[in-house]
Amino acid sequence: MKTFFACLSMACGLVQADPLPADPLERQCWLAHTQQRTAVDLREPVSVHFGNLKSGYRVRSPFWVEFGVRGMGVIPAGNANDKAGHHHILIDTPLPRDHTAPIPFSATHKHFGKGQTGAELDLPPGRHTLRLLFADHAHKPYFVFSNEIVIEVTGKRSGPAPKVVAGDAASCAAWYQDQRAAPRASSEPAVYVKNLREGEAVSSPFTLSLGVLGAGVGVAPAGTSIKDTGHFRLSFNQNGNTVRRQDLSDGRSEAIVDLPLGDYEVVVALHDGAGNPLLKAAPLKVSVNRQDR
Repeated sequence: MKTFFACLSMACGLVQADPLPADPLERQCWLAHTQQRTAVDLREPVSVHFGNLKSGYRVRSPFWVEFGVRGMGVIPAGNANDKAGHHHILIDTPLPRDHTAPIPFSATHKHFGKGQTGAELDLPPGRHTLRLLFADHAHKPYFVFSNEIVIEVTGKRSGPAPKVVAGDAASCAAWYQDQRAAPRASSEPAVYVKNLREGEAVSSPFTLSLGVLGAGVGVAPAGTSIKDTGHFRLSFNQNGNTVRRQDLSDGRSEAIVDLPLGDYEVVVALHDGAGNPLLKAAPLKVSVNRQDR
């Protein structure tokens, strides 16, 4: 764990939250989707889903894919745990016919066996299908998979970026999809909130999606001693005091949060299996301006 402790002492895990767009039209477009990004979905107690992509999205490549899982935790491959597993992406390929066999390693079956919460993909222009498939320590699928989504890669990310045009809903949609798919790779280990930017206002209860960045960094439940992994802890602060804590000790990467009206600083941290702090993000300022109960 020397890498993590060195990072913590040098504050390399103190990643600042993404700011809201400075451009008024872009800010309006981003905030129009806050409720969608933070909505609580309890329709399926155990499920996996794409956190940032939806069917029909048009993206430039390379693009970022965020993994979401509900009702189970994340743990690197090779570590047996019947309540946790790791993600796979199926690209332009159907679900395996034999769900009792290990998922193959191939260009169309991408494995994320280090406990990752997201990944960068680089696909050629054109139509592509994507599906998440969750599996156990031996890469054998759980009966947990996402809907298949269809995306279109429009070209290289080095090309022109979409712009928001006043009064043009289609331009907002194109810009927003491009923003959500922007690569999040980091050369240093870090933790971050996936679905909110600095200063957003939310309705409570709401969902916080959490991620780790950096080569070899992963998520694992408390009580494990897997190298370069940890579990998330959340602190909600007001006026310098912690008013609420949530410990995702089972390796979950999403949390349902219910807070009273007010302004908060959300601090996301990663702790190892023994509870020692590894990484921490800079406080994220959010406001709860409505309660849906």
